[in-house]
Amino acid sequence: MFEGSLATSGGRRRAWIDSLFVDHAIFRVPWTNFAAVIPGKVYRCNHPTPARLAAAARRYALRTLVNLRGHRKCGSDALSREAATRLGLTHLDMAFESRGAPHRERILRFAALYRTLAFPMLMHCKSGADRAGLASGLVILFEGGTAAQALRQLSWRFGHFNRSRTGILDAFFLRYQQQAEGRLPFLDWVRDEYDEKQLRQDFIAGRLASFITDQVLRRE
Repeated sequence: MFEGSLATSGGRRRAWIDSLFVDHAIFRVPWTNFAAVIPGKVYRCNHPTPARLAAAARRYALRTLVNLRGHRKCGSDALSREAATRLGLTHLDMAFESRGAPHRERILRFAALYRTLAFPMLMHCKSGADRAGLASGLVILFEGGTAAQALRQLSWRFGHFNRSRTGILDAFFLRYQQQAEGRLPFLDWVRDEYDEKQLRQDFIAGRLASFITDQVLRRE
């Protein structure tokens, strides 16, 4: 946990130590799963280092950074917030879960946010696999895409495992596809018919895949 200030060299050093070794950014320095969701408009990635955020902002003319982890007391959060300010990006918090049925209120809040934010925008969670996949799938549906297209954002190539507990995110899009696609617009279904409790009751995760994501990879 990092609760210090970046205003001093000691505070900045502690933030980097926390980011690299507690928040596992040491693995994100050489590797990123940056990808376009809607080219020229919406992009996704794992939690960017300041240097990687600066490079992306220049290359893609970014205007907004959306933090899908929510405001956290960690070095990675402090460093990326400072970098966003320095780069002139609007920094927004939009926390999602990776192992629970997506919350109706959060989806509708994200939809309202999406209608008003400045593009191009970059979304990130910690690993860029699960919450980034959920948010990217939601964007696809906000833009009039299909559930099948949304599900492609939850892919093993981003590090997402649909047989683990994070597979409930896939089940969410499949539920819309089965219950309402072609009959109701996505947000109408979310607002009027989506049953979070039933989705939680129906979903069964695989034990081995859950062990890998929860205990080996230490996903949030």
